[in-house]
Amino acid sequence: MHFNVYFDDETGHRLNAMAQKAGESRNALIRRAVRDMLDGQTRPKWPESVLEHRGVEDFPDITSLRSELIPPTDDPLA
Repeated sequence: MHFNVYFDDETGHRLNAMAQKAGESRNALIRRAVRDMLDGQTRPKWPESVLEHRGVEDFPDITSLRSELIPPTDDPLA
């Protein structure tokens, strides 16, 4: 399938530079960028390592830390 895509000069120059640095064609970079963007629409936003994280075993329960909080001196909404 063929498409015509128009870029402003700055974007075109940046794309040319990136393609040359990567040793790929501009079309290959554009295909990869569009594919990555489309795949990102259907995948979870968080990486698997974050989704699988179950916390730190020896970290205290957050409710036990409430007593260490310093109350505000002024009520910003008053």
